[in-house]
Amino acid sequence: MPTIHPTALVDPNASLADDVAIGPYTVIGSQVRLGAGVRVASHAVVEGRTTIGAGTKVYAFACVGTPPQFLGHRPEDDTALSIGRNNIIREYVTINVGTREGGGRTSIGDDCFFMTSAHVAHDCHIGDHVIMANCATLGGHVSVGDYVVIGGLSAVHQRVRIGDHAMIGGMSAIDRDVIPYGMAVGNPAHLSGLNIVGLKRRGFGRDAIASLREAYRMLFEGNGVFADRLNAAGARFDGLPEAMRMIGFVRAEAERQLCHPGLRHGR
Repeated sequence: MPTIHPTALVDPNASLADDVAIGPYTVIGSQVRLGAGVRVASHAVVEGRTTIGAGTKVYAFACVGTPPQFLGHRPEDDTALSIGRNNIIREYVTINVGTREGGGRTSIGDDCFFMTSAHVAHDCHIGDHVIMANCATLGGHVSVGDYVVIGGLSAVHQRVRIGDHAMIGGMSAIDRDVIPYGMAVGNPAHLSGLNIVGLKRRGFGRDAIASLREAYRMLFEGNGVFADRLNAAGARFDGLPEAMRMIGFVRAEAERQLCHPGLRHGR
């Protein structure tokens, strides 16, 4: 049976795995589903149509599955939040369900770490092994790839894409898409190079890093029209998966423009 503190308010229709632990003064809503080993600390709120995967820990005063901060949302909208396995959701983190207009679902992968007061807005989609430091904020409809680090007090504009293995510096304002493996910093943010330290820590070899360096130089430090450089890079690195992931991200149809080095924005 789950371990539930006598002061907690757990709706009888909530689905809790046998070894879930619920702390004092916590509120669990009727549509919540908690997987094996989930821990919810004191004074937290988990509501909405929210699923939390095995091993995830929710700390005190977090609010998970709450309605979106969107004026068009209606109480009868049947939207959801999906959180994967082994995540850490620290104090005062807020994560909202999706909106009907935005696809109806907010999703978070596995092994992510949300530090105190981080915010994930409606219809965001976050990959695996993502770290959001203290007070980092995502606007609605943001897409975050795997192994991304978002520094403290940073804000990401709605509908921005952040590619795999990117690093966002602290106190940055991200209003344009950040390429995979890139580093972005500033207000407004600009690309400051590749996340080389992060790539080495995650076991990327010399050849992969060398191809990424060359692809980056072709795209962002070459001469001529950007579209021509993109086509040239696609031909040069065809078959090299790391570089092609960067190039494919740039080629993809997107709602925001691309973050460039320095003050050189635009495609």
